[in-house]
Amino acid sequence: MSETTSVKSLIEPTGAVVPSTVPTHWYNLAADLPEPCPPALNPGTQEPLGPDDLAPLFPMGLIMQEVSTEREVEIPQTVREIYALWRPSPLIRAHRLERALGTPAKIFYKYEGVSPAGSHKPNTAVAQAYYNAVEGTTKLTTETGAGQWGASLSFACSLLGLDCEVWQVRSSYDQKPYRRFQMETYGGVCHPSPSDLTESGRAMLAADPDTTGSLGMAISEAVEVAAQDPNTHYALGSVLNHVLLHQSVIGIEAMDQLDQIGERADVIFGCAGGGSNLAGLTFPFIGRNVREGTSTQIVACEPAACPSLTQGEYRYDHGDVAGLTPLLKMHTLGKDFVPLPIHAGGLRYHGMAPMVSHTLNLGLMTAIAVEQEDAFAAGVEFARAEGIIPAPESTHAVAGAIARARAATTDETILIGLSGNGVLDLTAYADYV
Repeated sequence: MSETTSVKSLIEPTGAVVPSTVPTHWYNLAADLPEPCPPALNPGTQEPLGPDDLAPLFPMGLIMQEVSTEREVEIPQTVREIYALWRPSPLIRAHRLERALGTPAKIFYKYEGVSPAGSHKPNTAVAQAYYNAVEGTTKLTTETGAGQWGASLSFACSLLGLDCEVWQVRSSYDQKPYRRFQMETYGGVCHPSPSDLTESGRAMLAADPDTTGSLGMAISEAVEVAAQDPNTHYALGSVLNHVLLHQSVIGIEAMDQLDQIGERADVIFGCAGGGSNLAGLTFPFIGRNVREGTSTQIVACEPAACPSLTQGEYRYDHGDVAGLTPLLKMHTLGKDFVPLPIHAGGLRYHGMAPMVSHTLNLGLMTAIAVEQEDAFAAGVEFARAEGIIPAPESTHAVAGAIARARAATTDETILIGLSGNGVLDLTAYADYV
């Protein structure tokens, strides 16, 4: 069988039975926003981006999703079949945590750590790999922080016949070697960033040979390599509209699961770095708030070491350090901001998804900043009550929810986005404990 035929066979549906509880469509908040999100701009012309501007990096299927204002976008059957390996993810009542806190509140968590890669990231990794494979791309490049995204894209590429090359933020590359081993097991290739393999990486190392790196640096390297090869595309793990769209399966399921048991979320806590997990969990609920007048409160929980939503400026900025990406209207700490090497590597990003930033700016959600020590204390408390060790990123949402539950005087319903498990992050917990 030729390589072309082999890849073609991998993108065709297998005919496997997919449970009816696996969503058939992604949800797009752009259809329900009271004001449209400001467009991305071409950095050279300062004009709104068109499809041709994005074509060197992304397949047309994803580009059309990036600019779509349709409320529902159909999920390809092949993607749904792969989703069915772990979707729907469980919605769990945290009875033991409630008892430990002595709270009258009802606490639920939507657990994305059941995916093969251990986090929410495969929800978009599979979709992005699929659309690239359909259009003949043979390789994807990307960045990763803590490694969940790099592992997820490596996993997706292995299923859909693509090569995968990953630049991992240096601090996380050193802190979390098992994430790299996970990528390599799936067939991905992982480099520390900044590296001496790219022009942008060499420039960053020349400026600061001891830099701990940042997601903005790693993005520059991955984009540079993708732009030089017509058979290679770039895949982004967060921030862009199509990524948030794919993650909406989390919120769609959570809303349906709560409806089935007669519950409505009064407040939702999600961790926020680039914004994809937060948006995936909360955008379906925000859409219902806008359409139906419901009043679910949304709280974005970001690290105090990288507080783009609570301290950043809402303005146009590049998504990467080298300025290779389009200009995005977002809450940003500045593209040159290098966060402290906190253990929640997936949240060490200078900016925030434009649509999340716009949603916050419209008053449709609020944001808090959580100190790393408080986040880990909450993660340990959750683990000792519920048995699941949360990813360091997820502990920020847990911390926000626990503080709310402790202060509760009624049986309000609290929903936590538990975006991943921390079994490959135990050195971080060891440092805390």
